[in-house]
Amino acid sequence: MGLYDRVRGVSRRDFFRIAGTYGMSSTLMAAGAFGGAMTAANLAKAAESTYNKRFSKEPKHTLKFGAAGFNQDNLLIERAGCLEFARDLEERTDGEIRIEFIGNNQICGQLSCVEKAQQGIIDIYAASTQNSAGGAPYLNVLDYAYMFRSRADQYYFMYHPKSQEILRDPFEKRHGLKFLFTHAELRGIQLGLSWQEKDTVTSIDQLAGTKNRVTGTQLGRIAMNALNLNPVPVAWEETLDGLKQGLIDGAETWASAVAYANMSPVVSQCVDLRFFCGTEHTAITASTFDSLGGELQDAVMESSYLTQVHVQAANEAALVNTVGFTDPPMPGTIFAENNVRVASLSDAEIKKAEEMCSPEFQPQLWEQWRERINGWAGGLDTYQEIYTAVRENPHTLAENVEPRRWWRG
Repeated sequence: MGLYDRVRGVSRRDFFRIAGTYGMSSTLMAAGAFGGAMTAANLAKAAESTYNKRFSKEPKHTLKFGAAGFNQDNLLIERAGCLEFARDLEERTDGEIRIEFIGNNQICGQLSCVEKAQQGIIDIYAASTQNSAGGAPYLNVLDYAYMFRSRADQYYFMYHPKSQEILRDPFEKRHGLKFLFTHAELRGIQLGLSWQEKDTVTSIDQLAGTKNRVTGTQLGRIAMNALNLNPVPVAWEETLDGLKQGLIDGAETWASAVAYANMSPVVSQCVDLRFFCGTEHTAITASTFDSLGGELQDAVMESSYLTQVHVQAANEAALVNTVGFTDPPMPGTIFAENNVRVASLSDAEIKKAEEMCSPEFQPQLWEQWRERINGWAGGLDTYQEIYTAVRENPHTLAENVEPRRWWRG
């Protein structure tokens, strides 16, 4: 399905006609908030209402939000929270902050959003931390193999005051960016159509020697090399073609990324290896944040907290009900309709993979990067600190993790 094609009843032409009248941001926000069946007429009405509300007063600050390839439709597949954040922040500040939301790779893509933010072209961006690690290498701190056992561990850490000390403060100090909120999944190997007729993967050994796309993360490559997964750097935007043409066997990414990027037709097996983070985060430039003044800064943080809580619940539901990330996928889900098998690995097999590649069992593989990241963090042992913190987490289900305002300590 193409950009703004007939998703929920509105044609591409009608969508752009309405956006031409009320602006892209107002139309996207209206569409993203829709509950029932959408027609061109009721979208136009909602966009007009959103527009009138947003433009009833002159904002003190207009912030450009570059959201890689996201739009109102695929944000209902991977619940990254971008539009919820924009809507809530505008309402919370009574229009003193206005967000200009620019998705669909129109101003920046997965690899370039972080750089456009650092250059001051945009104020806020959304992209995966792994793709952004090319321009902001400190984000590698999240990518030690098997540091997180589950999505529950990931959310637990993001709410934990330790995330301020280990992730957010060094990221801001080193790269001039404030980490606001993130979706959380763990990466696996998404196998292309050449694996359609093969048995469902049950062992890491079956993947040995395959050639797989890797993101901008340096630490992800260490793990992939140790697992004999032959990492090949391929831009996210070119991964679909690479899988389609058989240039690569698979790609390391996560389930909802396959679904939102329309990759499901060329993926035959989603191998749930869970070997490192898949985190679609949103960040604001520190200079923009600092320019807002106390009350509006508080509003940004509260909107980030609300969005983090929303994402935690909404993405867990979407993984089951929309993506189909279960074995077998539920009928009507994207994976079910595209015959994507979810290949679940046993605890023993996950342990075997962990012993092959994690800093816990193969410390020598990680020494150089671990030392570098620890230096950037002011001497903290970043892997050990995060590893220990998340093992305090009593929850196995992500939706049960208790939200906390991480910046309050």
